[in-house]
Amino acid sequence: MATLALRGLGKRFGAVDAVAGIDLDIADREFVVLVGPSGCGKSTILRMIAGLEVPTSGEIAIDGVVVNEREPKDRDIAMVFQDYALYPHMTVAQNMGFALKYRRVARAEIAERVAAAARLLEIEPLLSRTPRQLSGGQRQRVAMGRAIVRDPKLFLFDEPLSNLDAKLRVQMRTELKQLRVRVPTTTVYVTHDQVEAMTLADRIVVLNQGRVEQVGTPEEIYDTPASVFVAGFMGAPAMNLLPGRVEGRRFILENGAEFDGGRGDDREVWCGVRPEELRWVPPGQKANGAHLTGTALAVEPLGPDTLVAVDVGGATIACRLPPRSVRAAGERVTLALDASRLHVFDRASGRRL
Repeated sequence: MATLALRGLGKRFGAVDAVAGIDLDIADREFVVLVGPSGCGKSTILRMIAGLEVPTSGEIAIDGVVVNEREPKDRDIAMVFQDYALYPHMTVAQNMGFALKYRRVARAEIAERVAAAARLLEIEPLLSRTPRQLSGGQRQRVAMGRAIVRDPKLFLFDEPLSNLDAKLRVQMRTELKQLRVRVPTTTVYVTHDQVEAMTLADRIVVLNQGRVEQVGTPEEIYDTPASVFVAGFMGAPAMNLLPGRVEGRRFILENGAEFDGGRGDDREVWCGVRPEELRWVPPGQKANGAHLTGTALAVEPLGPDTLVAVDVGGATIACRLPPRSVRAAGERVTLALDASRLHVFDRASGRRL
């Protein structure tokens, strides 16, 4: 097993800083997920760790040893790619054992390791097949098996589930969580899918334009986002961000709503509220305390709950309400909220207050 440290890690392509001075410590056996929108630098970071990209600046240390000058084959890292990267002319067993054969590991040991990984991933019946005879999920298991047989210090995953359909992604996320228990190897996992990040990670690193916006546990990232960017990126639907200002002990929103609960110096702010924290007030019932009133723009029944987009004074607010509470666009909707649970961000800097 291994620790991983990134110190001032940067990568420049021409005049563009794809990665701008990343500092990160990953503990032994920790599962860290790099998440962010396309172009934020997460895959570039992964490729630098693997040795497939040369850093413009900074250091990469594995178990305290700087590996910047080491070839990829000498870093004791196994990487699972988005497109699986299986050899089409080889069987599953040959694909899984190829790296060991290349390293001149004894044939008997290769067979033993391949069989053990196949049992772990429940792909023993597939060992004699070729990749074209496999489904997407089966190919992904083979790609993971090829990494496991090497028994590396580090696992690197580059958006491994992005080519799978929605149902299979859910299944593979569950299998990855189970695999973590059976093979507790230090792992860096890249995805743009916040659900994968929230469900798999010990810690999440949220990236934006090559820089770290926030590092924390899934609960910390979701409950106390450090910036407007993190608040808007993590969550489905995303957090509602309403422009307004704090005056004394009151919030005054630009859409006309006012309620108690202001804190800090008077300033322009973003008031953030999660869709699930807005409570539906049935027609005819009085709303006590802070509330917003508007018109339903779109209603999406999901079974256990209903997503409703509500126009409140010109701002569109997403809310997650009880099933059949709001049935059609055009209905008037009153939403109660707890002002003490608002997420407040400085309008100028975008940082949490």
